[in-house]
Amino acid sequence: MEYKDRTYRKQFSDNILKPFSVSYKETDLWIGTDAGSYSSSMQQYALDIVRQMRADMDAYLETDPQYRTSLVPYNPRSEAPLIFRFMSEASARTGIGPMSAVAGAFDKLVADALCQRFGCTDVVVENGGDIYAKVSHDLDISVFAGQSPLSEKVGIHIPESAFPLGICTSSGTIGPSLSFGRADAMMIVCKDVLLADSYATAMANRIKTVEDLQPVIDLCAANSDILGALAVKDDRMAICGEFELRIFGGQHS
Repeated sequence: MEYKDRTYRKQFSDNILKPFSVSYKETDLWIGTDAGSYSSSMQQYALDIVRQMRADMDAYLETDPQYRTSLVPYNPRSEAPLIFRFMSEASARTGIGPMSAVAGAFDKLVADALCQRFGCTDVVVENGGDIYAKVSHDLDISVFAGQSPLSEKVGIHIPESAFPLGICTSSGTIGPSLSFGRADAMMIVCKDVLLADSYATAMANRIKTVEDLQPVIDLCAANSDILGALAVKDDRMAICGEFELRIFGGQHS
């Protein structure tokens, strides 16, 4: 129920970003922009983009169903919408199926469209725990880890100078996404949000027990694509990267 209600969205402070939500089929976005560029027409504009993206993707997947189900890197046909090429490029680096990057792809393309249309200086797009952020202030991000006692109690501090970034989380115990692991949460930070999304799934697949936490974090630390990682299983966690650990007790932003 906590995941369905998306209580973790409360961590984004409304006094910094102007928030709104867009929901269409399985796509459920939380979007925040700087107040200076905010317009009441943003929500409908973002919804129109999502609807068109979904229509284009669904039409293509009808002709190439293997793209949707592949668990290994898979190249789209030449006539595929560009989003499929972007997803495949990410999965070629992470070694798993291209649909692992779909949430990050939606985040980035919607954010880019809003910035182009409305001149946003700050924009955050969150999609099922996967975040694209381009902001002009420091940000504290907690990790949502379902029933773990560490859920929304630990996270990372990201300084203003690091943005834009993708901050993505995968889980084997919560949410609808396919995972072959049992991690409560695997958070990955990359410059490219599609890579962050796909790596989060790839690394979460490797975590079955608490004994897997440190080996997986060691893999993340050795990967130049990954700027930071935080893994949670039960009451244990492991972390690596350039961002400071944060311990939370209440709402933050």
